[in-house]
Amino acid sequence: MLDQLQALQTQALADLNGVNSRADLEAWDSQYIGKKGQLTQMLRNMGSLSKEERPVFGKMANDVKGVLESAYIERERLISEQELAQDLESGAVDITLPGRPNPTGGLHPSTRTLRRFYDIWGDMGFQVYQSRDIETDDMNFTQLNIPPHHPARDMQDTFYTTTPNVILRTHTSAGQIRAMRELGGDGTKPLRVVLPGMCYRFEQITVRSEVQFHQMEGIAIGKNIRMSDLKGTITEFIRRFFSPTAKTRFRASYFPFTEPSMEIDVECFLCGGEGCRVCKHSGWLEIAGSGMIHPTVLRNGGYDPNEWSGFAFGMGPERMTLLKHGISDIRYFWANDLRFLEQF
Repeated sequence: MLDQLQALQTQALADLNGVNSRADLEAWDSQYIGKKGQLTQMLRNMGSLSKEERPVFGKMANDVKGVLESAYIERERLISEQELAQDLESGAVDITLPGRPNPTGGLHPSTRTLRRFYDIWGDMGFQVYQSRDIETDDMNFTQLNIPPHHPARDMQDTFYTTTPNVILRTHTSAGQIRAMRELGGDGTKPLRVVLPGMCYRFEQITVRSEVQFHQMEGIAIGKNIRMSDLKGTITEFIRRFFSPTAKTRFRASYFPFTEPSMEIDVECFLCGGEGCRVCKHSGWLEIAGSGMIHPTVLRNGGYDPNEWSGFAFGMGPERMTLLKHGISDIRYFWANDLRFLEQF
């Protein structure tokens, strides 16, 4: 029996050296040291031995079992390392391939339009002046020749705050007086600035109007500035922004802070002048209001209207983006729909 134990150990270790897979290892375990293995069967036959032989056989059998179990654990570790090495080799990264770039965001279409505005107006000698979104009623209306109870206030549905005389500005024109007073040298320096920013009006949302929207105000103040300067400046801007052949028209209008006043229209590129719901079937889309700065506004800004004159305009970047890219609904700009935004 002792010789059989020794032969079993020798044979089991020899067979184990040829095991290279987890399945074969499990089969080896079942053959030699499992519940139905050869070593287990020999231990069950100990009853046939004499009392003197049993302790000697039992000790040797336990030694053999310990050797085989240790060999099994070592072989299992080796197979695990081999499997890991194979997985790493089969899934190895080819470092010669170009890396995958991290996805980056894009500029909002309104931001792109505003930056184009900055480039054009900068080339034409206008500097950018950032005015505040939260304004006083005085700066937004009164200083612009719109006193309390003036009917022109009904043209703009205003967001009022709980603080008296504090509102969300309804137009970037609210920054005109601040720009004149801060940059005009107490009414002694000519001035050319554009004032971009967000405006807020409590009005119905449609395909061409929103409760929040960008505007860009512009003012030019100097001596002997005329309406022809305004028309020529605006026409040049439109040709640069849209195309050299863009059609423009000017319509007489009314704004309390300019006199005379006019609206500026561009031919609707969506319908080619035929008429659609965006241009209200007129073939033209209003993009700006403008006019010669009212003497009262000049005076409130620190300029003497007897010596100085100027023009002002306010245009909507979103409406102009509608035209430039053939977008049919202004509500897309604030819907946060990536299908729309990722096109830019």
